[in-house]
Amino acid sequence: MNPSEVLRIVDAIHRDKKIDKEIVFLAIESALVSASRKYHSEDAEVVINIDRKDGTISGHIDGVPMDPEETVGRIGAQTAKQVIIQKIREAERDALHEEYDDLIGQMVNGIVHRSEGGATIVTLDNVEAILPRSEQIPGESFHANDRVRAVIFEVRKQGSRVKVVLSRTNKKFVERLFEQEIPEITESVIEIRNISREPGYRSKVAVDSSDQRVDCVGACVGVRGNRIKNIVDELAGERIDIVRWSENPQELITNALQPAEVEEVILCQMMGRAIVLVREDQLSLAIGRRGQNVRLASKLCGWDIEIMLREELEEQIERAVSGFSTIEGITEEVAEQLVGEGFLSYDDLSVIETDAMMEMGEYTEEQVEQIRDLAEQQAEKAERAMEAERRRIREEKLKDGSAQ
Repeated sequence: MNPSEVLRIVDAIHRDKKIDKEIVFLAIESALVSASRKYHSEDAEVVINIDRKDGTISGHIDGVPMDPEETVGRIGAQTAKQVIIQKIREAERDALHEEYDDLIGQMVNGIVHRSEGGATIVTLDNVEAILPRSEQIPGESFHANDRVRAVIFEVRKQGSRVKVVLSRTNKKFVERLFEQEIPEITESVIEIRNISREPGYRSKVAVDSSDQRVDCVGACVGVRGNRIKNIVDELAGERIDIVRWSENPQELITNALQPAEVEEVILCQMMGRAIVLVREDQLSLAIGRRGQNVRLASKLCGWDIEIMLREELEEQIERAVSGFSTIEGITEEVAEQLVGEGFLSYDDLSVIETDAMMEMGEYTEEQVEQIRDLAEQQAEKAERAMEAERRRIREEKLKDGSAQ
């Protein structure tokens, strides 16, 4: 391996594999060191350098200079070649890993190559990626040569290869689709503040505008809904709710629960809970099918949202004050404070923070612990009573059925 041949190899690998020349030089040096140790001794201190300009090889073993020809020649060309190939493959893998690791969360376009046990293998520019069944939108299917868009979800080294995992269920996928369809987002006029998603069913996207003249919700929907329609089509019909962002939690929660109409939002800071009061005709709309609307709104706003009728809240408050007052050490005044902070059940009280409870009634840590234990006992007792009631109702239904 003469100097000109070294430079030719480095240049060829750099062009063909798109690997930085310095990485190739280091790989060859490392390969020659490994091969040299096999010839001399594993414990030998071997240093080999390649001149980056003219390709000259020099080195020493245990401080003794090596002859350039001996550096490669005595090692054995075949051995050196094998190690170099291995090192180059490792360098190629590392370069590929670095390239795709920088793209995590970004959108890529690929061609479906084949399916393997529910997973879809997608060909990207220079690697085969996998789109697992768990990262596909429920109900969608792909066939060979289909074009597919997804975000890069995970990148990891696997032996001599790089495993690239794609996702169409991650909320980043929705964000990237919005960026493609809505120019105002890429121009930083509109900003996506948060996304909550249940893939294939429904997403809520909170948006904000830095320009008061631009209606962020209208811009995302588009003329006659054309912009949002393109996104919904890509998401296999998934429903998209565009929510106007607000720094005011009460306003944000009201927006997030649309199309339901909200009467009042009560924030319980200590519990991180928001009690939302609605009219009876809005109750099912606010909760949504199988609780989907309130669940997504909770994730979007970062508050534990509980939907109630005003009468229900009044009943719960009365029941909680009465119940808490029966616990040893809790006065009616403290009970009212607890309810005011959103503690409406024994379960809530059983997990109260020690510092918070100590501030309310000048309790010691031991007293707070005792109150929590008593609350937990009452919660278990209430659960047993509810289970007994459910069992009684079931038995009555069975009796009624057999009587008929």
